[in-house]
Parts: sequence; structure tokens; C-alpha cells
Amino acid sequence: MSNEAASVWVVDDDRSVRFVLATALSDAGYEVSGFDSADAALSALGSRPAPQLLFTDVRMPGDDGLVLLEKIKQAHPQLPVVVMSAYTDVASTAGAFRGGAHEFLSKPFDLDEAVGLAARVLGERAEADAAPPEVEPAGDVLVGDSPAMRQLFRAIGRLAQAPLTVLITGETGTGKELVARALHRESPRARQPFVALNTAAIPAELLESELFGHEAGAFTGAARRHIGRFEQAHGGTLFLDEIGDMPASLQTRLLRVLAEGEFFRVGGRELIRVDVRVIAATHQDLETLVGEGRFRADLLHRLDVVRLRLPPLRERRGDVPALAERFLHEAAEKFAAPAKRFSKPATDRLLAHHWPGNVRELENLCWRLAALAPADTITGADLDGMLQSGGPASADWDAVLKAWARDQLAAGTADLHAKARERFDHALLEAALEHTGGRRTEAATRLGLGRNTVTRKLGTSRRPRRT
Repeated sequence: MSNEAASVWVVDDDRSVRFVLATALSDAGYEVSGFDSADAALSALGSRPAPQLLFTDVRMPGDDGLVLLEKIKQAHPQLPVVVMSAYTDVASTAGAFRGGAHEFLSKPFDLDEAVGLAARVLGERAEADAAPPEVEPAGDVLVGDSPAMRQLFRAIGRLAQAPLTVLITGETGTGKELVARALHRESPRARQPFVALNTAAIPAELLESELFGHEAGAFTGAARRHIGRFEQAHGGTLFLDEIGDMPASLQTRLLRVLAEGEFFRVGGRELIRVDVRVIAATHQDLETLVGEGRFRADLLHRLDVVRLRLPPLRERRGDVPALAERFLHEAAEKFAAPAKRFSKPATDRLLAHHWPGNVRELENLCWRLAALAPADTITGADLDGMLQSGGPASADWDAVLKAWARDQLAAGTADLHAKARERFDHALLEAALEHTGGRRTEAATRLGLGRNTVTRKLGTSRRPRRT
């Protein structure tokens, strides 16, 4: 926003103050309008575009500046308002900031200071306007039809309506923030802010200010007041990811906020009260951290009112095809590229993978395939080099079997042992035939079976063609 395009209004019943401030702002290149009362300014708002910045005195005939501030914030909540007053008492300043004032300017003030303040406020607003709006991504929805996910969905549905603190556990990349967003989206707080903070991503020395905010001059470099995440989330939900990495000193402050709903900004003396639902998440074993003295037991009790476990992707493999197709579709739309799909062998490869990076790993893979796969149908060969082979996938195949068995048992599948043996034989024989190029005798030898046994077990199932 350039100075020439910025509209600034000055509301003050003192003609001399109104004149000199308006003149200084005009000389700085702003388009300035002056009003001698709150009523005059409100009347103008009904017939003219709102300004980008408004200065108002506090004590004026009729509605005072704080009443004007309240009415303006109701109609234009994003409009920054600078409150001016010769009476710099606690009631005036606290009332101004409580009403949403951007800054408080004490009279008499230096005109250069006032013009500089206007430049800073308008510069901040220009940056905010230029920043892309925070929009939930198209994939910001939990996907899954496995028994584990259906159980999680039921829990979210019940908990969304209850104002309880929730602790979400799960491995990195499982989508813990998606669970938190779902709890917020389905709750009575849905129209209020959802604010997320990864406590492990913020340096320890800055985390306190990031959470609770700070006052101007609280420390070196604190040029102006900063509103922390708790205040930003007032009325809504605050999601604290990787809570296990929070420094011990901040754990004490967080405990008080959870218990009392109040805190002080860093360097501040004003007690701030907030109404925030806290949802925390971690991939760590907090009980172990408590035993090691690295996490407060009383804080764990406060956070762990209700615990939700998000299963790793290897425990809900049945969801992999739907997730993969969704991610592939979203990537194609983003690239404005033709839609692609997975072949049966490619899907089988995805189902067999261990997914140490969980859903995040699958999503990244689909984006690479959308950009790099040469044809519209993704084959098993396209996955070569993109999926890790061996390692955890081969070493932990029994865990995969257990996860499959748990899903089948939960679904009420009959004759589970027979079905498991059939799938085991089929997978083993297919792998041997792929290795030998379709030569059954050699495959039987490598497996320690007779050729007739291999033929009988395969039946009419498809096998790789001989090359």
C-alpha cells in the first residue's frame, strides 16, 4: 500500500490538534480527512469507504473515543485505530487496548512520531494484505475406512462437543494436526480461530514470547507489543504440537494457564485472561519423559484428560489406496496436469511398503509421481528407486501381518487363518516367480517346494509373464 493510496482519518474535537496532525499526515503523502466528533466519523463511514487508519481522541462531546473504537471494531474489525489522549491513566490505556486499539498515543506528541507511527501501522497492514489468506488445504481432511480410523472418527465426533483438553499421540507424519483441526471444525468453537504451534520448531529462548506475547521493550529487539498464540486463539483452539519438547521452565507457565486461564505477557504487568481449548500432540512417550524428569507429571495430567492415538499407516494399510489416489489427484490439479492412476502392481507395491514416514511419506511420493511419472498409469517400475526396499519393511513383516489380522478381526472376517495362509502362499509364490522370470521349476527349487505344489497353490492366479 503506497502513501498516496492510503486514507487516514483524524477524529478530535480540538480543532488545532486535528489541523496540525492532518497537515503533517498530508505532507507525508496520505489522503487525510478530519472529523470533530465520533458521530461525524460514524456518519461518514455509512457513506464513504473506510480508511486504512484512524486516529481518535478519547475525551470528546457525545460518544467518546472508546465508544467510537467499539463501534468501528464491530463494523470493521481489521481497521487499525490509534487512540490519542492527554490523560494517560490506567483506565484510558487499558480500555483502549481492551477495545482493540492498535496503539496508544499520549498527548502532547511529536508530529514526526505520529507520522512514523502511521507509516509503521500502514506498512504492517500492507504486509498482512499481501500475505495469502490461511486456507485449509484441499487435503486437510482425515481419510480412512479401516477399523482403526472408524474408531478414531467416532471418538472425534464425541469429543468435538466436549470442552476437554485432548492429547493426541502418534508417530511423526501420521496427521496429528488433522485430528486437531477436525476436533476444532466440528466443535462449537468452529467459527473462532484455530492456532497451531510446533513447540519443537521454535528456539527455546523465543518460545515463551511466541506463546504468551511480550510488551515493547521486554527484551532486546522487542520494539513493539507482540500478541502471543494464546491471545490469538481466544475463543477458539490452540494446537501445541510436539509438546514433549517444551522446556521445563515453560511447562510451569503452561500449567498455570491450563489451570487458571490467565497469564502475563513477557515484560508485562497486565493479567491476560483467555478462553482457549488446548489440544496437544506428541510422538514421544510422555510417561517415560516424566520418569526421566524431563516432563512435569502434573502437566501431563492436565493435558491427558482424553487421549487419542493416531495409528501409523502400516497399521491401516487398507487406507493406502484411497489416500494415494487422493494425493495423486490433488497433485495433478496443482500442476494443471492430466490425471494419473495407479496400476494394480503399483498399488500392490504401495500396500507392501512399510511407510516409516507414514501419511506424509505417501503424500510426498504421490507428488513426485505426479511430476515425474511419464505415463497416465503409474506402474511398479515407476516406483523403483522411490520406495525404500529392505530395512524396516522386510524386517518388520510380522508387524504388518499383525496389523492386517487386527483389522480383519475387528471387521468380523470368518476363516481368518485360511485366508491368511492363502494370501501368504500367493505373495510368496508371486515373488519367487517374479525373481525367476516365471520359471516354475526354478521358483519351486528356490522355495524348497515341488513343482506340482507350486502349480497347485497358484491355481489360476495371474503370474508375471516370462521375458
